[in-house]
Amino acid sequence: MQVVCWLLCFGTVGALVVLQKDQVAQHAIKLYRGKGATHGHSWVASNCKRLVGLLRQKNVVVKKLAAAADAVGRDLALSEPERHFQVHTLEVFQKELNESEHLVFQAVHSLQRALQGDYRDVVNMKESSRQRLEALREAAIKEEQEYVELVAAEKHQQEAVKSALAQNKTLSMLDEILEDVRKAADRLEEEIEEHAFDNNKQMKGVNVEAVLRVEDDEESGGKRKNKSRPKEVEDDLGLSMLIDSQNNQYVLTKPRDSTMPRADHHFIKDLVSVVMLSLPCGWICSLVGLPPMFGYIICGVLLGPSGLNSIKSMVQVETLGELGVFFTLFVVGLEFSPERLRKVWKISVQGSCYLSLLMVGAGLLWGQVLHIRPTQTVFISTCLSLSSTPLVSRFLAGGSRGEKEGDLDYSSVLLGMLVMQDVQLGLFIAVMPTLIQAQRGDLGSFLLGSLRVLYLLAQVLVSLAAVLLLCLLLKSFLIGPYYKKLHAESKGNKEILVLGMAAFVFFMLTATDFLDVSMELGCFLAGALLSTQGHMVTTEVIGCIEPIRDFLAIIFFASIGLHVFPTFVLYELTILLVLTLTLVIMKFVMAVFVLSAILPPGSRHIRWIVSAGLAQVSEFSFVLSSRARRASIISREVYLLVLSVTTLSLLLAPVLWRVTTHKWVPRTERKSIT
Repeated sequence: MQVVCWLLCFGTVGALVVLQKDQVAQHAIKLYRGKGATHGHSWVASNCKRLVGLLRQKNVVVKKLAAAADAVGRDLALSEPERHFQVHTLEVFQKELNESEHLVFQAVHSLQRALQGDYRDVVNMKESSRQRLEALREAAIKEEQEYVELVAAEKHQQEAVKSALAQNKTLSMLDEILEDVRKAADRLEEEIEEHAFDNNKQMKGVNVEAVLRVEDDEESGGKRKNKSRPKEVEDDLGLSMLIDSQNNQYVLTKPRDSTMPRADHHFIKDLVSVVMLSLPCGWICSLVGLPPMFGYIICGVLLGPSGLNSIKSMVQVETLGELGVFFTLFVVGLEFSPERLRKVWKISVQGSCYLSLLMVGAGLLWGQVLHIRPTQTVFISTCLSLSSTPLVSRFLAGGSRGEKEGDLDYSSVLLGMLVMQDVQLGLFIAVMPTLIQAQRGDLGSFLLGSLRVLYLLAQVLVSLAAVLLLCLLLKSFLIGPYYKKLHAESKGNKEILVLGMAAFVFFMLTATDFLDVSMELGCFLAGALLSTQGHMVTTEVIGCIEPIRDFLAIIFFASIGLHVFPTFVLYELTILLVLTLTLVIMKFVMAVFVLSAILPPGSRHIRWIVSAGLAQVSEFSFVLSSRARRASIISREVYLLVLSVTTLSLLLAPVLWRVTTHKWVPRTERKSIT
């Protein structure tokens, strides 16, 4: 008991006695070594007596507060708002006293745990630090809740004062109306307030972290401001930015008061910067004979982290760019009729699967030579086997689709294989948890994961069958009447037609996503279904959707540039060029080999063009590699290499495509690179 008493006094000495840190340390050392016993015992006894007195005084005050709250609750002379305010204030004071007592004993336990720990063990020190951090976070949450309750108590006090004044004077008709409006506004705030903090703080997987809150003044154009005086949270109309200890930045997505409109000025400025800089960059590339998409990527490089670093809402810009992918694939589907899809589906499935297997096999072979773990090689080779559908769609835009009788059109085969790769992408994302388990070396989990892969494969086949059934039903019963109704309602007003087409695209991507198939496939199928209504329908829809597609595609290619780091490329230029050229040549040769085996003899001349379209890496490797890095499947160095090789392959793709089409496509059938 004496040792516990000493620990109790040591834990509370900082809060009860104003002593220097050196004095506290000297007392602790003397007591520990048994020196200075008389002075040490008097010091301990004095502070223990003071602590006991404070605890007794606290208990007396708490009892008096409880009695006072009970008396106020029975006082009929007080109005309801004033009674509620006084009771609330007393309860908050009670909680403050109880929490202060809890912090005292929590400090005692922390000191006891620290004295029992071994400070030669870094793991033990880390665990102690983590426990102290958790305690501080919990204390911060409780203090924040008490502050919010005090703000509410102040509001109740103001209402009580208003109620007392209202009883002493006669209200005019306008005052009565305003009083009714105030009560209705209070009810509205109570109804729409979600209490998201209280509802989610106890959920599994929710962590409490310390963040910095940076206030932006909307009236000053979003400039950051320094506050020289305390300001209530409720009165602050600026847009806040939160920065955590890992330097992640967050912006407000839903305010507590939903009745007040707000705008994300960072996002607006980022879009303005991207659009304004994309114009000169794309124009210059067009003048020198390069595709404008080069200029859009350069725009992203200049504005991104490796350039001016002026883009603050990177996630929002990339999300908007994803809409460009959706509408690009929708337009591709409009130009890709189901008849052409039925003609090449077998070649598309076989070609994409064989190409992926060859890439995985080559990756495992290189992994054995370079002593790389199989999980890493499987991930990297599968990631690099995917090709960019939006990029190739831009290559194929704007040209004729001529084909000889009995021959296959290279654009049909190329787009079919890319669509099947999008299906494989969805399956690969589902299989990633199995790779994570294998990376951790859990053999039993890996065997179960293998069975899970087979189950997922069967699930994907069932999902594809469900998607095809849905498309058949839509084609037979809905597409025709739906478009005729839109066309009739949109005479003289094209916005109804645009809205109807966008809603159909979003319906299809939602349906395919619900069936665990990629959303990109849903957008492509939406266009393919509309193309069954004839050439006139396709022309009208493309005329409405193409401007939206072009604008969003600019944002998409600029978002790719945000992940290009020229300094890293310059530092490792030699190895990156070797890796990129090796990858492009390897994918080109593998695609030629596969297509030579599966194409009919009369159509094998298109294998060179299709292989050129596949000889690059999809932009989705950015997403996949970032997930793999977070899951520790690949290291930071491998992540940067994959990122740089993907970017360089996308930059080389237009050159390879132009050279190949110039060699193998007749002049009258060449597709213009837009």
